[in-house]
Amino acid sequence: MLLTELSVTEFAQVLGSSAPAPGGGSAAALSAANGISLTKMVCELTIGKKKYAEFEEEITAIRDRSQQLQDELLEAIDKDTEAFNQVSAVFSLPKETEEDKAKRSQALQEALKNATLSPYHMMELIHESLLVTQKAIGKSNTNAASDLGVAALNLKAGLQGAWLNVLINLSSIKDTDFVQDHQEKGQALLDEGGQLADHIYQTILSSLT
Repeated sequence: MLLTELSVTEFAQVLGSSAPAPGGGSAAALSAANGISLTKMVCELTIGKKKYAEFEEEITAIRDRSQQLQDELLEAIDKDTEAFNQVSAVFSLPKETEEDKAKRSQALQEALKNATLSPYHMMELIHESLLVTQKAIGKSNTNAASDLGVAALNLKAGLQGAWLNVLINLSSIKDTDFVQDHQEKGQALLDEGGQLADHIYQTILSSLT
């Protein structure tokens, strides 16, 4: 059963259970998916309105890309848990001989890299989601302005959550080039995305006060 096929209540219950997965990574993906879904909603509430006719083409493009990002972030909910399960599965491999131990160690490193790439890709999707959300400001239905602010908050939470999951996996990876590359690129996504989210939120806050 896919996590995305569970009801909200069922997902919350399994998230709060003693099962180690789903965990923070899947929760981060869900938060981000909710964020870009709100951006899409604002676009839907703008398209077809005379008041915003001059922005129709741009808002429609934002809506369409938001839909694609929503789909990818929803997929990330299950992908993150699958990646964690792959790491867990390595610990059941035999370790009786030196050859067993070498194979087990290699398998663990590969699984950890995959478990890093999952939240890292999530960060890339969230960064783009924030750029897309920013484009809707000033061109979308002002009656739903607060929803863009909430979108930014959800996306930022997802971004920060994904980053924590990148870091915890990098801490056990021995490939120093891989570690340095993803630390640097991940930090850049975090910094730029965080600033974008804060800018969106503050812009919306100012418009409402």
